[in-house]
Amino acid sequence: MRKPPDNDVAESDLTVTTPKEWAAGIPGVAVALKRGVEQMGVGRTVKTLRLLNQREGFDCPGCAWPEPQGHRHIAEFCENGAKAVAEEATKRRVGPEFFAEHPVAELAERTDYWLGAQGRLTHPMVLRDGATHYEPITWDGAFALIADQLRALSTPDEAVFYTSGRTSNEAAFLYQLFARSFGTNNLPDCSNMCHESSGAALNQTIGVGKGSVSLADFERAALILVVGQNPGTNHPRMLSALESAKRAGAKIVAVNPLPEAGLMRFKNPQKPSGVLGKGTELADEFLQIRLGGDQALFQAIGHLLLAWDALDHEFIEASTHGFAEYAASVRDLDWADVLHATGLPREQIEKVARMVADSPATITCWAMGLTQHKHSVPSIREITNVSLLRGMVGKPGAGLCPVRGHSNVQGDRTMGIWEKMPERFMAALETEFGITVPREHGHDTVAAIRAMRDGKARVFMAVGGNFAAATPDTAVTEAALRSCELTVQVSTKLNRSHVAHGRVALILPARGRTERDTQAGGDQFVTVEDSMSVVHRSRGRLEPASPELRSEVDIICGLAQAVFGTHPVPWGEFAADYNLVRDRISRVVPGCESYNAKVREPDGFVLPHPPRDSREFPGTATGKANFTANPLTVIRVPEGRLLLQTLRSHDQYNTTIYGLDDRYRGIKDARRVVLVNPDDLAALGLADGAMVDLVSEWSDGERRAPSFRVVAYSTARGCAAAYFPEANALVPLDSTAETSGTPTSKSIVVRLEPIVG
Repeated sequence: MRKPPDNDVAESDLTVTTPKEWAAGIPGVAVALKRGVEQMGVGRTVKTLRLLNQREGFDCPGCAWPEPQGHRHIAEFCENGAKAVAEEATKRRVGPEFFAEHPVAELAERTDYWLGAQGRLTHPMVLRDGATHYEPITWDGAFALIADQLRALSTPDEAVFYTSGRTSNEAAFLYQLFARSFGTNNLPDCSNMCHESSGAALNQTIGVGKGSVSLADFERAALILVVGQNPGTNHPRMLSALESAKRAGAKIVAVNPLPEAGLMRFKNPQKPSGVLGKGTELADEFLQIRLGGDQALFQAIGHLLLAWDALDHEFIEASTHGFAEYAASVRDLDWADVLHATGLPREQIEKVARMVADSPATITCWAMGLTQHKHSVPSIREITNVSLLRGMVGKPGAGLCPVRGHSNVQGDRTMGIWEKMPERFMAALETEFGITVPREHGHDTVAAIRAMRDGKARVFMAVGGNFAAATPDTAVTEAALRSCELTVQVSTKLNRSHVAHGRVALILPARGRTERDTQAGGDQFVTVEDSMSVVHRSRGRLEPASPELRSEVDIICGLAQAVFGTHPVPWGEFAADYNLVRDRISRVVPGCESYNAKVREPDGFVLPHPPRDSREFPGTATGKANFTANPLTVIRVPEGRLLLQTLRSHDQYNTTIYGLDDRYRGIKDARRVVLVNPDDLAALGLADGAMVDLVSEWSDGERRAPSFRVVAYSTARGCAAAYFPEANALVPLDSTAETSGTPTSKSIVVRLEPIVG
């Protein structure tokens, strides 16, 4: 007989209400302000939030949703943005005395929530070979230790340099320059696990792996499709843009297996009418699609547009390639497959297709619900096909909008954080710095885990993020990290990656976005790129949590000096004055000419995007926008099994867990829950509230996540949902999206195994 594991909060405290009941409750920003005061105090809360997302302030450390050009609201932030600031600007501290009190073995038994709640890291710490506790180390000592380990490698490719999306443009540029100067392209990042599928599909079809819309386009749109995305939790400020679009006359279609509360009704906390009134009903149509059915849906829409001749013939003729092959591939659509894959009635698909046909300006948005399936890249190519049929690229109020989930994840890629940067970028680095950089492609995230697992990578360094908690196949990933000679984590707070460590481990504490960055050249600012290609400044104003903290730029430059000594790259000068870094960026990164001048404009500047700006497609192989023919993938789940997706709770951002509630879904004080349709529970003979183990089934065997409480929930039939990182253990390392290599965290075949007793 098995019992549930001990948790910080008893799972028996779980209560469930409906999303509608919660949506009518206390405005989320009030909750966030309360959280801020608890962690920061009144004074720091006021000081930080009034600068959050303001021109002379700092960029939100949460999502990458853009700020409006021109006027900004005095409270230009959302609930989760305020929580992110509270987490960073907290008065709680994790110093040497904390590590002296807590052995690593004890910390490894703690929950992710508990680890994150302890506060800000204050000193560089080292866990030496065979030691039970982290202990303090000087910065020079830490850099020397890393340098010795790197020099001892047989080849530079035995090192892996991971990056989180929160890293600034300046730090990202220097980090990739350091890795390539060392001799490797092993530069995995968090984008490998989220929007890599978007970039792969868009690069092939329109020649730019970024969205083709601006924030202003939302107010000009006639139709907005929100597909596989939950903006109410993951990009809350997007709801304001959708509200404005709705009031300007736009129709909104939500496509999701779960009826997410934010898309059903939105109460804008920045307006008295939002707080006091009933809010705005956003979704005109809700398609409760089965997981992985999006490709079938958009093939069906394309099929109907062709049948109705609802096409932009002039655009197709002048600006696209491959139309005939695409049209042939969808004309003989198998509607039985479409209906099985989507779980939708044909009448509803036809209704939405008619909305697409009638719309003069359509934006299609998507997020992880599309990008984390084996057939994610074909699914996004089908969205592009529909947009091309209607000429919805490069016109006001229309376009393709992958909504990035992490502040500056898009900027990191622009700055060169990618294992396979194009030749023009590599050649520009060599010309600018007088160095030789490798051309052989490096490891993405999944390949890096395999390399560590197989002994082919011996040093792992992460600037930001929480690699152990963010990645798939938790047991395999943690074992891979433990097989390294050295793991290095540049972090602001304690997390799972500090206790899933190599033979020797370092924690290097970094300054955060909210904190003042003073170097030899004076006070510095950094830059970031939002989800719509706008690059702008970010400058913190709080005193750092500890005088021992260094900026990410300073850490990277200090490490480079220790590794290289005399070197063509002036690392010391870069650490003293970030303007010098931006001068070099301006000569290496396309679109960043006159970088220092342009980022000093009040709203920064927008990077060029030929499909958006001029309906030109120089980045594709054909020089035109490419239609693609994609064989339809229909996921067929064996009898007695469900298709599981991992997702965030509302009190969470990426792997950072702010609390144990999921207000919009009505879950309180619990995280080990699995949401299942009541009809599926009846078919499986399970009761609401039953305790189960989740068991995923893959060709190499089973994976088990123990002790989850079943919650009857209105998800699509045959589908289930559970939070990550708790459910990451179920995602097989080798189950990845074709072309992009993204882990398939939204399509895991599982069975629910009852716990008896």
